[in-house]
Amino acid sequence: MPRVKRSVHARKKRRKVLEQAKGYWGLKHSSYRRAKEQVEKSLVYAYRDRRTKKRTLRSLWIVRINAAARANGLSYNQFMAGLRRAEIPLDRKVLADLAVSDPAAFTAIAERAKSALDADGE
Repeated sequence: MPRVKRSVHARKKRRKVLEQAKGYWGLKHSSYRRAKEQVEKSLVYAYRDRRTKKRTLRSLWIVRINAAARANGLSYNQFMAGLRRAEIPLDRKVLADLAVSDPAAFTAIAERAKSALDADGE
């Protein structure tokens, strides 16, 4: 079996890691060993936080919907229950966007949710 010379591939591998580490502080952007450790850790953070981002955004949407619902005289859970009873199939992302960008449309939806709650309560 012939001997394999690794010079080209090894240099390419190291260059790739150092390019990924561009902008890191101290030796982490210039020393291959330190850069490799930090790039691996950074990739772990990125993987984890792509999932955390979904939780964070959902919580932000709920805060925005709650604020807009309270401005219309409903709490968040009353508003969501009213939407279900009124059979309005909008998700939290869309509702939060409406609350911020089109308050008049959100008010109309809140009124329908409120009337559905009142009709069900009687």
